[in-house]
Amino acid sequence: MGVSQQTKGSILVIGGGIAGIQAALDAANQGFKVYLVEKTPSIGGSMARLDKTFPTNDCSICIEAPKMVEVLRHPNIELLTYHEVQEVSGSVGNFKVTLIKKPRYVIEDKCSGCGKCSEVCPVIVPNEFDLGVGQRKAIYLPFPQAVPMVYTLDPLCQNGTYYKKLGYNACVGTCTIECVVCRSCPIAKCISACHEEGRDAIQLWQRPKKRIIEVGSIIVATGFEIFDPESITEYGYGVYKNVMLTLQYERLLNASGPTNGIILRPTDRKHPRRIAWIQCVGSRDEKKGVPYCCRIGCMYATKQAIITKEHDPSIETYIFYIDLKPYGKRFEDYVKRAKELGVKYVRGRVGRIIEDPNTKDLILRYEDTESGDIGELKVDMVNLTTAILPSMENKELAEKLGIELDEHGFFKVKDLASRVETNIRGIYVAGCCIEPMDIPEAVSTASASVGKAVADIFEARNKEVKMVELPPEKEVSPTDEPRIGVFVCDCGSNIRRVVNVPEVVEYVKALTDVVWAEEGKYLCSADFQDRIKKCIREQNLNRVVVACCTPRTHEPLFRDALREAGLNPYLLEFVNIREHCSWVHMHNPEEATEKAKDLVRMGVAKARLLQPEVEFELPVGKDCLVIGGGIAGMNAAVALAEMGFKVLLVEKTEELGGLLRKMQSLFPYDKPAEEIIDQLIQKIKRNKNIITYTGAKIKGIEGYIGNYKVLISNSNGLDEEFKVSTIIVATGIKEIEPNGQYGYGNDRRIITQLQLEDLLKNGKLPNLRNIVIINCVGSREGGTPCCRIGCGVSIKNAKRIKELYPEAEVYILYKDLMIFNSDEIAYYKDVIEKFGITLIRYTEFNKPKVQINDKHLKVNVYDSMLRKEIELVPDLLVLTVALEGSEEAEEIRKLLRVPVGTAGFYEEAHVKLRPLEFAAEGIYLCGGAHSPQTVKEALTQAIGAACKASIPMSRGYVKSEGITAYIDPSKCVKCGICAKTCPYNAIALENDVYKVIPALCKSCGTCSAECAKEAITMRHFTDEQIFAQIEEALRYKPEEKILAFACNWCSYGAADTAGISRFEYPSNIRIIRVMCSGRVASKFVVRAFEKGAGMVLVAGCEFPTCHYAIGNYKCEKRMDILRKRLTNMGINPSRLRTVWLSAAHGKKFAEIVREMVEELKSMNL
Repeated sequence: MGVSQQTKGSILVIGGGIAGIQAALDAANQGFKVYLVEKTPSIGGSMARLDKTFPTNDCSICIEAPKMVEVLRHPNIELLTYHEVQEVSGSVGNFKVTLIKKPRYVIEDKCSGCGKCSEVCPVIVPNEFDLGVGQRKAIYLPFPQAVPMVYTLDPLCQNGTYYKKLGYNACVGTCTIECVVCRSCPIAKCISACHEEGRDAIQLWQRPKKRIIEVGSIIVATGFEIFDPESITEYGYGVYKNVMLTLQYERLLNASGPTNGIILRPTDRKHPRRIAWIQCVGSRDEKKGVPYCCRIGCMYATKQAIITKEHDPSIETYIFYIDLKPYGKRFEDYVKRAKELGVKYVRGRVGRIIEDPNTKDLILRYEDTESGDIGELKVDMVNLTTAILPSMENKELAEKLGIELDEHGFFKVKDLASRVETNIRGIYVAGCCIEPMDIPEAVSTASASVGKAVADIFEARNKEVKMVELPPEKEVSPTDEPRIGVFVCDCGSNIRRVVNVPEVVEYVKALTDVVWAEEGKYLCSADFQDRIKKCIREQNLNRVVVACCTPRTHEPLFRDALREAGLNPYLLEFVNIREHCSWVHMHNPEEATEKAKDLVRMGVAKARLLQPEVEFELPVGKDCLVIGGGIAGMNAAVALAEMGFKVLLVEKTEELGGLLRKMQSLFPYDKPAEEIIDQLIQKIKRNKNIITYTGAKIKGIEGYIGNYKVLISNSNGLDEEFKVSTIIVATGIKEIEPNGQYGYGNDRRIITQLQLEDLLKNGKLPNLRNIVIINCVGSREGGTPCCRIGCGVSIKNAKRIKELYPEAEVYILYKDLMIFNSDEIAYYKDVIEKFGITLIRYTEFNKPKVQINDKHLKVNVYDSMLRKEIELVPDLLVLTVALEGSEEAEEIRKLLRVPVGTAGFYEEAHVKLRPLEFAAEGIYLCGGAHSPQTVKEALTQAIGAACKASIPMSRGYVKSEGITAYIDPSKCVKCGICAKTCPYNAIALENDVYKVIPALCKSCGTCSAECAKEAITMRHFTDEQIFAQIEEALRYKPEEKILAFACNWCSYGAADTAGISRFEYPSNIRIIRVMCSGRVASKFVVRAFEKGAGMVLVAGCEFPTCHYAIGNYKCEKRMDILRKRLTNMGINPSRLRTVWLSAAHGKKFAEIVREMVEELKSMNL
């Protein structure tokens, strides 16, 4: 579509939950003006209500808040909270949208968020953000990290609900003449309080305002609501106060909730000793609720049970479930961990809950469907995991937009291959307004919706955006006296509950060069970010230390704050007192407080020596390499091409289509698989922006974002070189070889699902009388995730067999039935009812047994529903086997230096909020390369990855890190070791002088550690800075301390994971973060022992991976040599320990620390 004067370079996003937030950011970063409309006073959506997220137990608001703040600050996003869409007209490229701004009765620009108005307000009402379990004032902030940080006066309190009782002036909100704010209202104390603060922000005469905007595309992300279980009277919700919704219980767990994160029973405010969760309340229930699965319920309840156990291990936790559905990557391990913590899973339905009228305890009557026992369980509290419903306003909004709804009220999408497209071109959908989904899927659909929205108007890119204007950067020279400001975070109560934050602040104030120190409830909130900027200006700060959570997620946010205040962003030091302190020393507050003082003192020591660093702009072209020609790779290529970018699509086999080409049809639509493949191939052939290579091999990839050189061996065996700017990895999945499992490989009558697909596809399946299908062969065990498609494929193929041979008996043996949405469930029920397929459930402790002889196969299985052993004699045994990453995953990992996790699937940058990105900038992933997925999920991720890859290409540049190496020519002896060491070829000999090429330097620091002449300085991680940290870490009782050096990407991440998972360990350890273990020079370890360290731990990436390719190898070799030297120095070499961890190894990290502490005690130093 060519751009015209009428085509608008702007996009409207409706809904400010995490999907809407991500869509707004992606669209704005693509070069489009974005209007983000949210009907409530703050963005954040349901994710802002959560305490933690599964399976990492990340603090939910802690990872969402930076994105919320980014929305507020983004120059190309206009945030319109408390707005609603009234009318929409026009078509793609030029929609006219009428918005209504509801009266907030507070002037946004005048409100400082101080809260004085709320403090004096006498009106207390139920807090809808807490779902009624907490209370708020009539004038309120939805939650502490709200964006914008502006109070809202509840109109219900003004126009009838409360004013008669409490004396509100009846004219408020209805007066047609201008109010003079005379303060004659007998109750409006808020006005006086605001006036006393000098703000006068409360404006009681506000009326709804109408505004018309024009946009090129629209994205709808209106989220979801939860089922009200009052209609299910047998559970007593709404009658028994100790029966809660899981989302209400989530607010009790949350530090900013009504009980400040302390679990208290509603009736008596006592600590519960036994809690039960009941799953599928209102879901999978056509009579009283909805037929579909809520998708997130099993993991959500598991997370809450784990967090409950972390709060108090003595609390007994029970989860009553129908099917357990840990369908995602790492989910099975998460459930396993819950069981290890003592969470009890009971398969069965609770028939009734009865309340003891005296104690208010709850008696659950239930049937254990595995044992057949009828039981009773007395508990203190019950949490109901309810169905997810579409927003009630979807119907009205759909009418305004002209888009369709499905039978349940979710927005209807075009088809399987167009999951974010509606029936109206230019209007797209994202997140849970499509169907129930978890956070990473919502984020992926958000990026995909932007990909589609941009494709309609891509030629209008940059038409309506404005350039960012930053204040001049303050000049800070090495000779300037340090003026350090220290800001210590409470993180609600995540830190303050354990660490005595006021004591830490007072301690810090006495440190040399600290001119300002203060405590903040949430340093990442928008208001406190402004507070930091104000302090930088008013206190003339030239260094900043923030003590809060992990720099791995939040450092960019604070760097931006410094730059917006006119300070170089590298004059920031980040201290982790949450993951590395409060969360791992929860039961030792005094020790945690002392450790926090040490950590902050170490941060101040480094901050004194920080210097401004320079970032370089690197040009980025408009061409992308897509590795893999399956459906994800093809769809990513098409999406990029439709957005106006050039694509190089490389497939190793002779034809496009990937694993899907081996399948006959798709569940649950019975759509021919080749139909989707052919549609994509035709799009590829028609689009001149795509160059396709099949039968090709990628032999080499060098360079960095904006400048990758790719060497390809084509189908003729000839090498060709290409230059691309970004890369998408879509290498797909494959069936594992189940050799030896259930007799596979020993009898031709035992085959896999893919082999069955081939027989069905080619009409070669013989007429058989008995077919047995065993699901979950090799999956959901040993770290291998659920294959995601197995249940659907087995049901689909069972149906096809019965269509061919109606007399055949087909048995499906399964653990849990992994089907979710209404289409899948309707298909399943139809197959069972019409075709008589027999389903037999087995357990992980009672797997089927297969016997092979010449005449017969025998399958013995214990039916956990019928509770008896069954013998089957199949003519054909079909194994639904686990899926794993493609065989080329390891090869691509080495070329791109990206991490591969369990079962050969790549590790994304962040499991929740960056599911389509690697930590390495410019490289993205999608489809089976990420995890086992359905076709629609893979296709959606592909468009999302294309959107992500297009962002730097749209901008035309990226900024390189300021953390680079520098070679002092006066010290350099030109030995060339640094050039040979660098894995990125970032050091070259120019005019007989070795120099660092900043654009190629990736900040690992290995060259600096390898340089014998100390000629190389690693900016931001200099020798002097690290020595200063060592000095302060070991200032007091060094013989009792373990000094650790941890690499940013993996081992530091493992320490973070230990904190997130609450794996406690002794407080003796002090961690110094380096970008790579390759930066850890022998002299750092020697200095630590010279200062009296009890032990030293050097931790890097798990072999064979390393974020910097060879850093861990170099470090290991260096430490091995050092051990011999330590012996000569009279130091026991066992006091130096090296470990190699992935970021997932939180438990292992905690175990290592505990082991070292015990070893240190035995040394009697």
